[in-house]
Amino acid sequence: MKKITLIAGARPNFMKIAPIIHAIKAAQQEGKELSYRLVHTGQHYDKKMSGDFFEQLEIPEPDTNLEAGGGTQAEQTAAIMIGFEEELLNNPADLVLVVGDVTSTMACAIVAQKLHTKVAHVEGGIRSNDWTMPEEINRLVTDAITNYFFTTSEVANTNLRNSGVKDEQIFYVGNTMIDTLIKQRPRFRKPQVWDKLKLKHKNFLVMTLHRPANVDEESQLKALIDELILHSSDLPLIFPVHPRTAKILEKLKIGHPRLHMIDPLGYLEFNYLVENSMAVITDSGGITEETTVMGIPCMTLRDNTERPETITEGTNELLGTDPHSIEPAMEKLLSGNWKTGGIPHLWDGKTAPRIIDKILGFNDL
Repeated sequence: MKKITLIAGARPNFMKIAPIIHAIKAAQQEGKELSYRLVHTGQHYDKKMSGDFFEQLEIPEPDTNLEAGGGTQAEQTAAIMIGFEEELLNNPADLVLVVGDVTSTMACAIVAQKLHTKVAHVEGGIRSNDWTMPEEINRLVTDAITNYFFTTSEVANTNLRNSGVKDEQIFYVGNTMIDTLIKQRPRFRKPQVWDKLKLKHKNFLVMTLHRPANVDEESQLKALIDELILHSSDLPLIFPVHPRTAKILEKLKIGHPRLHMIDPLGYLEFNYLVENSMAVITDSGGITEETTVMGIPCMTLRDNTERPETITEGTNELLGTDPHSIEPAMEKLLSGNWKTGGIPHLWDGKTAPRIIDKILGFNDL
C-alpha cells in the first residue's frame, strides 16, 4: 500500500489537490494499493472555506488542520514545520505531495525530507525570476529538495533541467488547476451581482488585485484604477476586493459609478463572471491560466510571470506595473484586436490521472 500525504495551505491549493483526490479514489476502485491523507496547514484563514467549499469541489474535508496561519513569513514557516513534523511522525507516508508555491509547499517539503520521506511537487519548475516575491523563494527551495516533478509546461521542464534536475525525475503531465476548471465549468453559477447590476454577456470587465506592489502603494493603486476607469469606455468594472485592499480604497476615496467593489466570490461564482466578461485585469497567476482555457482576454499588471505559456500560447498579455500601459491595451481590446490564443498542450482535464499513474509506477516508494 502506497501512502500519500497531500498538502494544501491556501484556497487555490485545494483546486489543484481536488482532481488528485478524485484520481486516487478512481485508482482505489480499480483495486490499486493506494491511500491518502489530506493535510490543511491552515496557512490562510478563509471564512469561505466551509463545508460548502469542499462540497463544491466534491472532496472530503481535510483529515487535519494544523492551524498555522498568521504572523510573519518566518513565524508562519516555523509554525507549519512544527505542526507538520508532528503530523508526519504520527501518520508516516511514503510520499508527501505538495502543490503550487505557497509557504506551506516549501515548509512541508523541508520537513518531509528531514524525516526521510520522498517529495513530489505538482507545478514544479515554474519561475518568475523575481526574488522579491515570496512565492519565487518557495519554488526555488522546494524544487531544490524535490524527488519527483510534475510539470505544466516545457518551459518548466527546461527550468528544471537547467538547474541540474535529471530527466527521469521530470514528468510533464499538464495542469491540475485546469482539471478542476473543466470539471466544474458546467456548474458555474450566477453571482447576485449579475442581476443587481443588470450585467450583460461580454459587456463588462472583471478585475482582481492583491499583490503588495499594486495594492499597498497607495499612489500606484489609485493610478491603476484611475487609468482603468478612464480608458474602459462605458463598461462596468467588477472588482471583488480583499478586505485589506478595501480599507486602502476607502482611505483614498476611490469611487466611480462604473466601478463596483464587491466582496470576494466563491469559485463557481467568480468563474461565471470571468467566463461571461469581455476581459479580465489581474495580478494573479492562476487566473491567467483559467482565462487562457476559457478564451477570455487577460491583462496582467505585473512586470514578470511564472506562467509564460499563458502569453506565448494563451490570451494573456503582460502589461507591467506602469499605469500608462493600460490605455494601449484597452484600445486593442475595445477595437476587437485582442489575440485569440490557444490552450497549452496537456491542459485537457486529465492531468491528475496521469500523476496517479506515474506514482503507482514508482518502484522506489
